[in-house]
Amino acid sequence: MLFGRHINKYYLKYGIFFLIGLAALVVVDYVQLEIPNIIGNIIDGLELKTLTKEDVVIYIKDIAIFGLIIVFGRFLWRIFIFGTSWRIDFDLRNNMFDHAEKLSQTYYSEKKSGGLMALFINDLNAIRMAFGPGLLMLFDILILGTLAFYRMYALDKTITYFASIPLVLIAVLATYISKITGKKFKARQQAFEDMSDFTQENFYGISVIKAFVNEVREIKAFSRINRVNQEKNVSYIKASTFLHVAVEMFINIIRVIMLGLGAYLVYTTMSEESVFTIGDLTRYIAYFGTLIWPMMAIGRLINMRAQAKASLDRVSAFLDADIEIQDDREVINVEKIEGKITFNNLTFKYPKTEKEVLKNINFVIEKGQTVGIIGRTGSGKTTLVDLMLRLYNLKTCELLIDDYDIMKLPIKTIRDAIGYVPQENFIFSDVIRNNISFSSDVSDQELIKQMAIYSDIHDNIIDFPNQYDTMVGERGVTLSGGQKQRISIARALLKNPQILIMDDSFSAVDTKTEEQVISNLRELRKGKTTIIIAHRISTIKSADQIIFIENGEVMAKGTHEELLNTCDLYRKMVIHQRLEAELEEEVI
Repeated sequence: MLFGRHINKYYLKYGIFFLIGLAALVVVDYVQLEIPNIIGNIIDGLELKTLTKEDVVIYIKDIAIFGLIIVFGRFLWRIFIFGTSWRIDFDLRNNMFDHAEKLSQTYYSEKKSGGLMALFINDLNAIRMAFGPGLLMLFDILILGTLAFYRMYALDKTITYFASIPLVLIAVLATYISKITGKKFKARQQAFEDMSDFTQENFYGISVIKAFVNEVREIKAFSRINRVNQEKNVSYIKASTFLHVAVEMFINIIRVIMLGLGAYLVYTTMSEESVFTIGDLTRYIAYFGTLIWPMMAIGRLINMRAQAKASLDRVSAFLDADIEIQDDREVINVEKIEGKITFNNLTFKYPKTEKEVLKNINFVIEKGQTVGIIGRTGSGKTTLVDLMLRLYNLKTCELLIDDYDIMKLPIKTIRDAIGYVPQENFIFSDVIRNNISFSSDVSDQELIKQMAIYSDIHDNIIDFPNQYDTMVGERGVTLSGGQKQRISIARALLKNPQILIMDDSFSAVDTKTEEQVISNLRELRKGKTTIIIAHRISTIKSADQIIFIENGEVMAKGTHEELLNTCDLYRKMVIHQRLEAELEEEVI
């Protein structure tokens, strides 16, 4: 059996199912040991010529009844033991996914998706096997093995004593091999993780690989990783196979001992009043045949438990990962977020690093304002967004929303009030309609269409074969960069948030489309806070306030005209982008 903090509760939750299944298993094990006794009686009756027609009918009826009980009992234990193992698999996978949703950005920056998927597939399967076939094997060893061994002992002690010696050797060998297989299984799982990570990364980056004509190099790299995976699997299989072969060898040794001694006992008593009859030898052989499965199961059970224990350790490590971002104990419940945002001398560095990416940030965004945030790549613009979305923890009162410390507000309340268009637009492998209506459980076709018009993507959508019901590929691979951005904008607009954050959301669209969408935003977002992060001055020049960030610090703030007069860096950026635009026009 498998025990651990994260799975012990399932023994209580599904205890009644396990008890019914185990009760059925006990009945089946007991009844199937009655059949050899009947067969032995038939053989003794034939040998002594005492078997009557009535006896044969009774024996056949008994065997038929026992057969029906065995069939029905096996059906029950399969339903209640194997079925319960799938219920546990279902519950544990749900718990893992729920925990995964709560883990922080820091955790996912350190873990690869291929390794996490291995937890949800391979490791959970190993745990399920311990609760299903593993539990069955354990009780078959304890119940069927004990009953069969007892009946063998009752028939003849001498044969059973000799047969016990290999059984003890099996137990010792299995214990030793299980330690080896446990280590090899962990190495096997790690090799699978590495291969999954590499494969997944190549699938996502296939266009880059082709563009740089690096297919051969990647194939060779995969071959090396796959070779390691093969070696770890073969090493594990060798150890596992050695145990199975050793168990089979000892079983055959026991069989030879049993047949030799049994035949000798039958031969020596044939001339006297029979003490060990042919019927007894038949019973003994049948009991031993029943005992073979529990003996074989010892090796399988030890291997299975070693795998499950290794997998449970990995799953437990995942479930024990700290949930860093969670509500404060003294949370402040507010009815509605209005949209005022205050940065109060905010300084921030990412967890486990010493570099300050934001330094002494001070500015206020009033409710209903449209604010532009601009700066060079790596200046800290996206970090500001992550902090507003409460993806990281902050010191007290460094960031306020509606004059409340963001660390005191419920996370759900904060994120419900914010619509977000990320820098790297994520499109789900689903129809366009569902991608736009992601924030709502109800798909209002008219509202979806209206938001698509506001984000200037409607005309593109109706050109698709199935329009709004067009299925996009994984991560929106069938869409252009500009189409992904505008679908992401439509998704955020449909949420109708009090605060809309657009992180470089126009980088893949032309200036005409950009102007159209911004014009639509002015109409749609009246009275609501809108934050636009951009690299192009044209995107934010009409904003109520512009925040210019350089090296994690606010270098200037004001309107477009004010910054032209007061900030040299901003003015140089405007001139530089204006010259670039003029050069592009000349080329055209």
